[in-house]
Amino acid sequence: MDDCIIVGAGPAGLTAAIYLARFHLSIRLFDCGTSRAGWIPCTHNHAGFPDGISGKELLARMCEQAEKYGATIERNRVTSMGGEDGNFWVGTDDGTFPARSVLLATGVVNNRPEGLEGALHDEALASGHLRYCPICDGYDVTDKRVAVIGTDSHGTAEALFLRGYTADLTLVSPHGDHDLDAECSAKLEEAGIARVAGPCGAYALEGERIAFDTAEGRLSFDSIYPALGSHVRSKLAGQAGADLAEDGCIKVDEHQRTSVPGLYAAGDVVLGLDQISYAMGAAGVAATAIRNCLAETRPLRR
Repeated sequence: MDDCIIVGAGPAGLTAAIYLARFHLSIRLFDCGTSRAGWIPCTHNHAGFPDGISGKELLARMCEQAEKYGATIERNRVTSMGGEDGNFWVGTDDGTFPARSVLLATGVVNNRPEGLEGALHDEALASGHLRYCPICDGYDVTDKRVAVIGTDSHGTAEALFLRGYTADLTLVSPHGDHDLDAECSAKLEEAGIARVAGPCGAYALEGERIAFDTAEGRLSFDSIYPALGSHVRSKLAGQAGADLAEDGCIKVDEHQRTSVPGLYAAGDVVLGLDQISYAMGAAGVAATAIRNCLAETRPLRR
């Protein structure tokens, strides 16, 4: 039986694996290969990398570090989990694994614009024509021509945030006319943010820009930001009986403990802040809490 099973191999899960392995605990981490951090072409927000580092390289370094200290990393998808008698079981396609504790670092999945998928999506992401996190890379679109695909209060908030980087900004509805209340309309008007009705379609990389059709014709931009929400991957927590917030995020206390004793959560599945630094910090808190809890019932190293 492992001391802790970690589900998710993004910045949160891998940070926890490093901490827990260095606490001399037996750790098994499941990686299904879908961490959003792997999408990042180059992050310049991560402290210690002034010239930036790609998400894939960052994850590879963290994985190597966790394995160096004894963590076992399984390339497998967790499909179910539960608990009994104070312990847990985690189900995968390759069998069921027992553990004394579980940390969920399963993250969220961004909703993509319809028609912008597959190879085109990946190419646009790698080239910086498609971006998902204005906090992470808004600096990189300073004074460029940018579109936000979205509407209502969520699309308005993202457009207003990006207005701090560029004045050439357009909010494009993904489906038809905009769904904006008077307050959102007034804020967009005051900020000088253009509004264009949808639907959006026929995405393509054209020259140095990404272009797509709208109700007002074909438009092109240096970068586009989808503001279409995301899906929180908290299904496993629900199966184990943990309390969830209205938005689907897992409820935790100040030590990243869920409502189920022995079950912890960290990263975007707890708070969709989309920040590597936050995820890593929360994972450090969770790992320390896990170690201290296990030490109450497990003999210390001799």
